[in-house]
Amino acid sequence: MERIVIRGGTPLRGEVAASGAKNAALPIMAASLLAEGPCRLANVPGLRDVRTMTALLESLGVRVVRGPGENLVLDASEATGYRAAYDLVRTMRASVLVLGPLLARFGEAQVSLPGGCAIGARPINLHLKGLDKLGAEITIEEGYVCARSRRLQGARIYLDLPSVTGTMNLMMAASLARGSSLIENAACEPEVAELGTVLGAMGARIEGAGTDHIQIEGVERLGPVDHSVMPDRIETGTFLVAGAVTRGDVTVRGCRPKHLEAVIEKLIEAGADLRIDDDAVRILGPDKLRAADVKTGGYPAFATDMQAQFMASMAIAEGTSVIAETIFENRFMHVAELRRMGADIRVQGNSAVVRGVKGLSGAPVMATDLRASASLILGGLAAEGQTTVSRIYHIDRGYEQIENKLSALGARIWREKDPGSL
Repeated sequence: MERIVIRGGTPLRGEVAASGAKNAALPIMAASLLAEGPCRLANVPGLRDVRTMTALLESLGVRVVRGPGENLVLDASEATGYRAAYDLVRTMRASVLVLGPLLARFGEAQVSLPGGCAIGARPINLHLKGLDKLGAEITIEEGYVCARSRRLQGARIYLDLPSVTGTMNLMMAASLARGSSLIENAACEPEVAELGTVLGAMGARIEGAGTDHIQIEGVERLGPVDHSVMPDRIETGTFLVAGAVTRGDVTVRGCRPKHLEAVIEKLIEAGADLRIDDDAVRILGPDKLRAADVKTGGYPAFATDMQAQFMASMAIAEGTSVIAETIFENRFMHVAELRRMGADIRVQGNSAVVRGVKGLSGAPVMATDLRASASLILGGLAAEGQTTVSRIYHIDRGYEQIENKLSALGARIWREKDPGSL
């Protein structure tokens, strides 16, 4: 295994390009199962989760050609498999996104109950209730969701919670259902709108993707698509926080600032100077950040995927901030590791009270999930001394060569073998 080592205290300066969004690429890759022909995707990030989804699709009979740079060609024309095996699904919750497409296209799907980061239960009952509304017969057999239907039928589906992956799964399934479907209380995240755009380009008849009401008129078949994956708003936000905590001057190019309005507003409230263009954001970190309260929520509220990173910045802010987590019940596992670096944080139910300290000190810490690992790297960048972050396979799930990008901004950071794992 490997670890990341950071010698903190260096202000970051320069420009960095946003990578393609993991949370958009994965559902679009799953949607290729619906297409009769090769789908060509550009700006696909080189991430562990993308490699896992690629292997999963290949196991289902999808022909995958890796082109130059960040391009993929996915051809499900001759796909015949319908069983998503445990060995692939257990490491990545997004694997459940093949459930809807497999069922819609082949009339049968067997998908292992998913894994991923241990940040909460995240049950898939919303997916299953929606597919049941569409006429699927669903059973749980030996740890697999088994779904069958000769032809899905359009239906009105109300989601008890606006689940992002649930909305996406049901959009893909309803695209090939007979008749009209309406998804109410749908997730409004930009990645949902992106999937709607891709499905529309494939021939689906979808209105309202990216709002809480999505209308879908099922069609007989879908064709291939050429598409460039949108930039990653969470990676963009992470680099903006990196600029803030190091008192740096960082510009993220090739991003979509509109997708980050809640994060940008909180960074401004915390005292950072942000300059925004159509596809770029520049942040100038203040000498001392100010405390700012945050409450996570579904888009356009403050994203839960940015909570851990923002907490790292509040750990060295002047004053006391309260960070409330409303999405996942177990997403404060990074708190104990930030405390090892000298942070003063107390968890009270679904909230964390963060009392800013003068500075953090480098320490050996352990990543517990994807976004927690990013928060520890941010803490290490701001800290005096050396920080080592172990179990970094988490960060490779969602950040493309993060140590190289930070190094190009002047950070003293590198990856090395973890002697504790030998």
